[in-house]
Amino acid sequence: MRRVVIGTAAVSLALSVAACGKAGDNKDSGSGSTTSGGGGGDKTIGLLLPDSVTARYEKFDKPYFEAKTKELCSDCKVEYANAAGDAAKQAQQVSSMITKGVKVLVISAQDSAAIKSSIQSAVDKGIKVVAYDRLAQGPVSAYVSFDNVKVGELQGQALLDALGSKATPKSKIVMINGDDADPNAGQFKEGAHKALNGKVDIAYEQSGLWKDTIAAQKMSAAITQLGAKNIVGVYAANDGMAGGIANTLKGAGISGIPLTGQDAELAGIQRIVAGTQSSTVYKAFKPEADAAAQLAVNLLEGKDIKSLATETQTSGSGDKVPSQLLTPVSVTKANIKDTVVKDKLYTIQDICTADYAAACKKAGLQ
Repeated sequence: MRRVVIGTAAVSLALSVAACGKAGDNKDSGSGSTTSGGGGGDKTIGLLLPDSVTARYEKFDKPYFEAKTKELCSDCKVEYANAAGDAAKQAQQVSSMITKGVKVLVISAQDSAAIKSSIQSAVDKGIKVVAYDRLAQGPVSAYVSFDNVKVGELQGQALLDALGSKATPKSKIVMINGDDADPNAGQFKEGAHKALNGKVDIAYEQSGLWKDTIAAQKMSAAITQLGAKNIVGVYAANDGMAGGIANTLKGAGISGIPLTGQDAELAGIQRIVAGTQSSTVYKAFKPEADAAAQLAVNLLEGKDIKSLATETQTSGSGDKVPSQLLTPVSVTKANIKDTVVKDKLYTIQDICTADYAAACKKAGLQ
């Protein structure tokens, strides 16, 4: 199968682009009632994102998707809502989108199984559904995301690389996975186990539910169970949880051990610079949002998507879904400049605030 490789695709944060479509917007991300342009009509696309805690969705995915949609279809409208981490709320938002008359619905599911009946209801009304970032169950027309098994492999390999000679079958690591309701979490876990099994001893493994507080609690339990001196590294499935884990490690007097992450959040990049996190995984938001917008507009206009969705993924409901998978990139201190800075996701000034100035200088970022 042909794979879409992005490497470190150029990412622009120009305000004129990010603000595209904001005129007339009525934003209330907490209630999930943001709209862009007004509802109904023959060219309305709905965008439903899962939470407002993960920084990327509001800051990057939404404005990039809106801007690309406007570029591809000047008279298209985007209706937006955020589930704020509530699966029931997202189901209500699907119903609202149906009532507003959207023709295509792009959804990053808060709970991929729970949203199935809502997706079926949308499809029954003639709405095409694109699964975004997370493969929702039900009759979706297309799926765009990253190779999530590869994400897990990159995380696991980065942990092994950071461990170096300490990576032995008897070396104990802690593994804090994502939310089981998110199919991506299972794929990250699969890829990480593929890299780690037999190389280290995964002595403690739990779900952190994508929450820093839960991940911190699990890390504390792991320290109690295994002993602080016996833990050589920690796998955290994303940067948010890594933040909670880093605080727990510091509180327990544990320093200098590898800690993974994912999403290339600014706080994660800063922890890498400071040495309290060893790696993250960069999934460039703009190419993903652009791909979703292209799929949505093609479906809206009745155009073929075979040249875009060249692979097939099977959802939890057994549906075979045409898919477009992008390639993730591992980020460590050594390649921050060549990834998130080069792509203009963050500037050196964003990363190297006063608290990180000395660490940035030592890392060669200033």
